[in-house]
Amino acid sequence: MKRDLTEKQFAWLLILPAVILVFGLDLYPLIETLIYSLRDMNLTANHYGSFVGLKNYITVLSDTVFWQSLGRTAYFAIVSIVLELGLGMAIALLINDKKIKGRRFLQSIIILPWAIPTIVNGAMWNWIYNPDFGALNALLKQLHIIDQYQSWLGTPWTAMNMILLADVWKMTPIVVIFFLAALQLTNASVYEAAQIDGAGLLRRFWYITLPNLKSILLVVVVMRTMEAFKVFDIIYATTRGGPADGTMVLTFQAYLKAFNNLEYSTGATYSYLIALLIALLTFSYVRLLKRKEAK
Repeated sequence: MKRDLTEKQFAWLLILPAVILVFGLDLYPLIETLIYSLRDMNLTANHYGSFVGLKNYITVLSDTVFWQSLGRTAYFAIVSIVLELGLGMAIALLINDKKIKGRRFLQSIIILPWAIPTIVNGAMWNWIYNPDFGALNALLKQLHIIDQYQSWLGTPWTAMNMILLADVWKMTPIVVIFFLAALQLTNASVYEAAQIDGAGLLRRFWYITLPNLKSILLVVVVMRTMEAFKVFDIIYATTRGGPADGTMVLTFQAYLKAFNNLEYSTGATYSYLIALLIALLTFSYVRLLKRKEAK
């Protein structure tokens, strides 16, 4: 005799494919990577997985290479997020203004840089920065800003900032879209009333626009922090961590440890430390926002 499924059983039956997919693509690799980080998986030394506990974490955290890479990653994340938030908010405010001609067209094409795959974006900027025939050198020389072609990726400091420029160009559009969506939900009558009461442009921005953007601002900061600390593609496509390790960020260091040096445990340890850093930063952002709202 057939037995009908209960509502709970039917619900589990519906979500089972998604659960299997998530476990196979996300949870299982995470668990396996955690196990690797607690073992000695160094194929170059013929070590095949003896359990070492937290030894890999202690070794990595006591290594100056890790802290140097963390410093570069933090610099990349902070500068890119600040620039993207500033530019994104300015552009969103500009194209949200109904007085701007062609604003609908601008709103439709603003997303194009973000739609380009990161590896393609990196290759494109690599050509732009080329010291012999790059477009940047040609433009600056025609404008008489430089006298001779420069090697934009030839020194550590310059290379890091050029990669930052490429990342900001690609990621600012998605920040614009988030801010623009929030701005368009703001009641226009509030601005009109404030303007009638004599509130200037800066006052309206500070007391009306910014508070309305606070929630979306947290979302953007968390999202961009996660992406910035995981930056890899643009580094791989342009400098491969060079010159002189000037762009050697944490994720690229993890990649080299795991796939170049075959130190899988060290690479896994780097990956989990990156995830821990992102989780701590996200938790801090949320706590900070809640504290401000409580006040």
